[in-house]
Amino acid sequence: MELRSEHVVLESINPELAGRIVRRDERPGDAWHPEYPFVDELDPLRRLAAAEDADEDFGMFLLRRTADGLAVGGLGFFGPPDEDGRVEFGYGLVPAARGAGLATEAVLLAMRHAQQRGARSAVADTDRTNTASQRVLAKSGFTVVGTLGQLVLVERLLAPV
Repeated sequence: MELRSEHVVLESINPELAGRIVRRDERPGDAWHPEYPFVDELDPLRRLAAAEDADEDFGMFLLRRTADGLAVGGLGFFGPPDEDGRVEFGYGLVPAARGAGLATEAVLLAMRHAQQRGARSAVADTDRTNTASQRVLAKSGFTVVGTLGQLVLVERLLAPV
């Protein structure tokens, strides 16, 4: 599955692709930035690679820049919405792709997708020192709802479809 906007494509990662990303088994057409994946993505990718199947709607996505087709990051949900309709997610971009609005566009794209699949709210967290991520989340309609140690906790209500 692909989710598209003007500058970003989110491509669903299946177990086979997750395994190749972990092994860095890049093939023609993959076009992964040399700094992708991030260290903190490796464990979730390993879990996905070991899975029998994947939740395309609320799994992991490769974040690709439309301008050159390069995979410059990832966005992942931590599963489908809970009993309250809340979905949790995280994202990251390689340093060379930051500051161009790609993260904000990807988050907005993912929130629209989650809303269309029944999510009523979304939550995320970021380190207190990561002001760039805090700006992305604020631009994407999230508000700070608390802190937990070094984490800033944010939430956004998703309008019914």
